[in-house]
Amino acid sequence: MLLATADGNGNADISPKGDPPGFVKIINKHTLAIPDRPGNYRADSMENILQNPNVGLIFLIPGKTETLRVGGTASIVRDKDLRDSMSVNGRSPELAIVVDVTEAFFHCSKCMVRSKLWKPEHWPDLEGLPRLAETMVDAGKLELSEDEMHKIVLNDERERLY
Repeated sequence: MLLATADGNGNADISPKGDPPGFVKIINKHTLAIPDRPGNYRADSMENILQNPNVGLIFLIPGKTETLRVGGTASIVRDKDLRDSMSVNGRSPELAIVVDVTEAFFHCSKCMVRSKLWKPEHWPDLEGLPRLAETMVDAGKLELSEDEMHKIVLNDERERLY
């Protein structure tokens, strides 16, 4: 799922969200909740929601070419029962984003068909593209080696999913 937000000045941001199937909890026919899992230590979506509650969501299901588009207003909640209901591997999210849905509709599949997104035989060759660690070291002018940073990235993926 992709969560689109904008700050008080209208500067847009989009953040991917993911968990096991069904991770977005349907509270009722007009309300849903998204768990906030550990990420990259940024809080862009949360800061934006505090300034501007309007959000857009795109739901992707691997292999399905249509997407579900949802628009609404969001709030950040700490309701323990709600958060506990979204627990994975014994870990509840610290926060949840509750969306009051104002519109929801299926979006046509043309972009998925054109991109061949779900067809691995059409995926580009990734050889020669930098790893995340290389980009982080270069952009951050870090004193770590790329291999040291790569170990940190891999450890983070293992230890901080939930």
